[in-house]
Amino acid sequence: MLTLNLEEFMVELKEGSLKHVGPTNKAATVKLYDIDGLEVREFGDERVKLTFADDEGNEVEIALFPEQASEVARGIEALEDGSEVYD
Repeated sequence: MLTLNLEEFMVELKEGSLKHVGPTNKAATVKLYDIDGLEVREFGDERVKLTFADDEGNEVEIALFPEQASEVARGIEALEDGSEVYD
């Protein structure tokens, strides 16, 4: 399941085309639940790409610098050591 929350977002639909209208104070939140596919790979010369997909065809990609990817890995290891999720 994918949820997408776009704050302060407005588009104009005219003759079959979408056009952004309004100020530039936009924000978005994307959440993907119940993934069934995960890929980790190099992205360009200096990033790591994480790709998550669910069985409905929704996909989220995140490009991280190596330090950020290492921080994610350390956070998961910390959960493995002390979280009820891994019990």
